[in-house]
Amino acid sequence: MSKGRLEAFSDGVIAILITIMVLEFKIPRGSEWQALRQMFPDFLTYVLSFIFVGIYWSNHHHLLHAAIRVNGKVLWANLHLLFWLSLVPWATGWMGDNVSASLPTAFYGLVFLGAAVAWTILQRTLTTLHGENSNLAQALGNDFKGKLSLVMYIAAIPVAFAKQWVSDVLYVLVALMWLVPDRRIESKLMEDRSPDARSL
Repeated sequence: MSKGRLEAFSDGVIAILITIMVLEFKIPRGSEWQALRQMFPDFLTYVLSFIFVGIYWSNHHHLLHAAIRVNGKVLWANLHLLFWLSLVPWATGWMGDNVSASLPTAFYGLVFLGAAVAWTILQRTLTTLHGENSNLAQALGNDFKGKLSLVMYIAAIPVAFAKQWVSDVLYVLVALMWLVPDRRIESKLMEDRSPDARSL
């Protein structure tokens, strides 16, 4: 089964989600700096969510670039990921409007925990399809950052009800961790396409 339609559909959904997030911004009430300062928490939440969605888009692109084919299970695993990402604008708006509240902060983490679990399932589904000894499986390796992200989200959700700001710090740390380029797939593909590899 061709992966082209899956990539195109996913790119379109993610582009729409980013557009929805920015459209959620309300027009400042007034023309003074104070009006902008009141919107600063909303803006910071938007920036964090934009980074998260951008990270998923970038990694999704690399993951499918390394994949050779997809099947029905991959399609459903991908839809599962898109479901959780589709909740990001809602969670972003709620937390932005209630930046110091525990429940919106916990819900924000729950959405990204769901997305992280869905991402893990998508990776596993593709690995199973291509084989444990495939280039894709070798490129993904043990996915340490993915596992650490899950742990940090799981910790951040209950912590939000005790120390809400600690959860915010954990979300930022996850984003910063993934901003460091993960070149496992790119490196493996370049290695396999090198002249020495092609001559074997």
